[in-house]
Amino acid sequence: MDFECIIYTKVAGVATITLNRPQVLNAMNKQLWLDVRAALEDVRSDPEIRVLIFTGQGRAFSTGADLKDSKGRSIEDYRDYLVELQEASRQIIRFEKPTIAAINGYALGSGYELALACDIRIAAENAQIGSPEAKVTSSVTGGAMRLVQDLIGPGKACELLFTAQYIDGREAERIGLVNRAVPAERLMDEALETARQIAENSPFSIRMIKKGLLMARGEASLEAIMDYEVEACLACVSTAERQKSLTDFAQRKEK
Repeated sequence: MDFECIIYTKVAGVATITLNRPQVLNAMNKQLWLDVRAALEDVRSDPEIRVLIFTGQGRAFSTGADLKDSKGRSIEDYRDYLVELQEASRQIIRFEKPTIAAINGYALGSGYELALACDIRIAAENAQIGSPEAKVTSSVTGGAMRLVQDLIGPGKACELLFTAQYIDGREAERIGLVNRAVPAERLMDEALETARQIAENSPFSIRMIKKGLLMARGEASLEAIMDYEVEACLACVSTAERQKSLTDFAQRKEK
């Protein structure tokens, strides 16, 4: 598949979407989002792909919305753009396959929010992460008002969003905003190794677990979640894949 604003690759069960506008630090325009959504559809429909990685080409993951796109935009046009942006974010948050953000360099604004929408975040130690919206009289999107609080708590979320300060990968790891921070030269190796570990496991099981985790983040009551857990477990153990997994596990233990 050919794209204008991303590089899309698939290797050994792992797909990678690399934001590819390095001349503007991977600032996000409408075409980039259209490319991302088309690649997401391909990942969804390809049974060989188990995990999806997002990263950026060059010095940035993404510095957020391309402000050149917003010049002269009417309020109605801006609303249409934001609705499209939110729908793309929903697709990533609820994507049935695991997603990993490999955060290189700057991850700001909408770029930061893309990373938040992923299931797992691995950052370069020198990455710069943050929401500058309060400095430019804007507001956060992509579910960030919920996602940031889920990760680091309301107090720290308020501090980061109100001050619009950037933090590096090491600080992001310390406060729980990213899963871990690694030297920049090891970032993609770390992301790919995590993806491979996930890809070795049951895709059906992971899909059921991910759906339950999303429900548990507030989209359903505890009672509904616990009822779902019963059904999800029964769905998993009823598959032919389950029997093969048990046989393989027993054989490993015997060695």
